[in-house]
Amino acid sequence: MADRVRAVLRRRSRPWTWRATNLALFGVLALAFVTGAAAHATGSARGAWIAVVHGVVGLVVVALIPRKSPVAAGGMRRRRPGRWLSVGLAVVALGTLAAGVGSSTGVPGPVAGVEPLWLHIALALVLLPLLAWHVVARPLRRHPVDLGRRTLVHAGLLAAVGGALYAGLEGAVRIAGLPGAQRRFTGSHAVVPARMPVTSWLDDATPAVSGTDWRLAVTDAAGTRHLSLDELVAPGTATVQATLDCTSGWYATSGWTGVPLSRLLTAVGPASRSIRVRSLTGYDRYLPLSDLDHLLLAVAVGGAPLTPGHGYPARLVAPGRRGFWWVKWVAGVELSPRPWWAQPPFPLD
Repeated sequence: MADRVRAVLRRRSRPWTWRATNLALFGVLALAFVTGAAAHATGSARGAWIAVVHGVVGLVVVALIPRKSPVAAGGMRRRRPGRWLSVGLAVVALGTLAAGVGSSTGVPGPVAGVEPLWLHIALALVLLPLLAWHVVARPLRRHPVDLGRRTLVHAGLLAAVGGALYAGLEGAVRIAGLPGAQRRFTGSHAVVPARMPVTSWLDDATPAVSGTDWRLAVTDAAGTRHLSLDELVAPGTATVQATLDCTSGWYATSGWTGVPLSRLLTAVGPASRSIRVRSLTGYDRYLPLSDLDHLLLAVAVGGAPLTPGHGYPARLVAPGRRGFWWVKWVAGVELSPRPWWAQPPFPLD
């Protein structure tokens, strides 16, 4: 009788082992995507904890590799359809982890001009459809133990392991004096302001703009007016120190000179709910009306006029926000009745 009980327990423990591993890995990867997207959008130090959580979650994936390896090996021996897609999923997942760790340590530096952080993000985007396919192709039926106390205990242990690995990695980076020790909380690495890379969101190309022909459309509750570059700066300019933190993995703190948007948008009507900043390329972002006093329309950086690649003749400076909010080649600013949150969290064009 005892032998039969032990046999039943062995049969039940084997499925739980691979189920627990697969469920844990799926949950951790899902959380990694969510926290990664949130960290990608965070530009304020108040959101630094999100990047820390993302780092901890990523290292939990590392901790699960020894448990997942025999499960994956067993799946390969079965020669099931789509197994090579599973191999691709594993390779991309490992590449994503490696790029993330590389970005954290700063070793190696940029590869062919591409920061490891951007490679980490690009591989994560490739991983997403592969993971979705795997979930559909290898479904797991719900089981009562999935939401039991044992699952919560395992989740707590994994979080503790991930936290220990994260603390150990951060400590090692600082003790060794690796470049990653100087990175910003967003994961971006510092660059010399005078050597800021020329980047654009997705496929925006640098437009050819004539400073004499350029006009800025300013629309508020009083109507629309068009300002030349000379008219824009005629009342005087202000200079602010602000950090441009690009989502491609670099940041630079510079003195930006220009005109506060609060000086341009003076007639705020009751219907105004956001500030729309539009580029000559058609790119635009809506910002909260509460940001109005902090926004600057810059015409110079570091004491020199903007270059075409950095937004000449005018670009938005949005302190505390990531680079994709800093609209370049600004053609218009307006008060809008549209809520700022009624837009994709990341631009789609």
